[in-house]
Amino acid sequence: MATDIVVPTLGESVSEATVAQWLKKPGDAVAVDDPLVELETDKVTLEVNASAAGVLAEVLAEEGANVEVGTLLGRIDSNAVAAAPAKAPPKAEAPPPKAPAPKTAPPPPEPAPAKPAADARALSPAVRKLVEEHGLEPGRIEGSGKDGRILKEDVLRAVTGGPAAAQPPATEAPAAAAPAPGAREERVRMTRLRRRIAERLKEAQNTAAMLTTFNEVDMGAVMELRRKYRESFEKKHGVRLGMMSFFTAAAVAALKELPAVNAQIDGDEIVYKNYYDIGIAVSAPQGLVVPVLRDAERMGFAEIEKTIAALGRRARDGKLSIEEMTGGTFTITNGGVFGSLLSTPILNPPQSGILGLHKIQERPMAVDGEVRIRPMMYVALSYDHRLIDGREAVTFLVRFKAFIEDPERLLLNI
Repeated sequence: MATDIVVPTLGESVSEATVAQWLKKPGDAVAVDDPLVELETDKVTLEVNASAAGVLAEVLAEEGANVEVGTLLGRIDSNAVAAAPAKAPPKAEAPPPKAPAPKTAPPPPEPAPAKPAADARALSPAVRKLVEEHGLEPGRIEGSGKDGRILKEDVLRAVTGGPAAAQPPATEAPAAAAPAPGAREERVRMTRLRRRIAERLKEAQNTAAMLTTFNEVDMGAVMELRRKYRESFEKKHGVRLGMMSFFTAAAVAALKELPAVNAQIDGDEIVYKNYYDIGIAVSAPQGLVVPVLRDAERMGFAEIEKTIAALGRRARDGKLSIEEMTGGTFTITNGGVFGSLLSTPILNPPQSGILGLHKIQERPMAVDGEVRIRPMMYVALSYDHRLIDGREAVTFLVRFKAFIEDPERLLLNI
């Protein structure tokens, strides 16, 4: 009996995907729920799992092919379940001829278990990128996932000196020298996600009357508050007290005072949102993604930090769902984590505003008639001038600045 492997429903407004990679090869035995193939949409990468046990009989959609919902990707032969174990005895009989050498028998069994993890096809795009960036050899990384698959955590453990890191050094040097000498150019097909990002950014430029206004914020009060309560906050809530909870809470407080910045244009109507779903831009291995913090106005600092951390991990592992990246009302992007001192962020349509945060840098400032060294950060608000006037944009940044420079205002709601 043959079981079809088809492209599942990909989510609202998503009808097409690209076959990123097959995790199984024709003839491989599969169990129910085994990941078979990875599909890349313009928003997420998802796995198609086996709905029946058997053997992967054929692959009908090759890697790189564009497929629509319902397209037949391949077939599983359920009757061939018994065929997989039948291949095991010959392999078991192969070792005996080599058995006469008792002194060399112990070493060979050691490398054998590592071979399943060494199959590059079993690596997800996010894991493969990490492996390549750090010049690691997949076969020497111990996988903790299902069937020995290598997960992101396994790679990071190897990079930071975990158990798997002890073996690679000798063999990784040649791997790093793999690029062909003399190659001046390399053409790589754009991923579907990258193409979608390009389309949306160009759409924002072509549609919105985009303008950016700037201000600067003294981060001293927030940094002192974090130093004072960091340990007790982490001990009580189980999460570190980061900057993003302050930025998110201050942005929400400013948006409440200036509803136009949280609104959007729909045809000839303005849609004012009485809720605050804040998109947090995250740089993931597959590209820029913006998971959404739902109903941020109802969250305390601890919940904001926990949710952002969870969304960030899912983004880096390529496990965000489409629902987690749609429907935001306003976006915050922090280029400061990469060292950016100043930038003009581009709108995330159909939103009308995006707040850009930057590197915190000590600068001489005039304070109460004296020159003092203060930790300063430039902030930028890009906005759609069709909906938001300059007065509202400037006022938003002034209010945001006030909340950050005097964080007690956030607690007292003043």
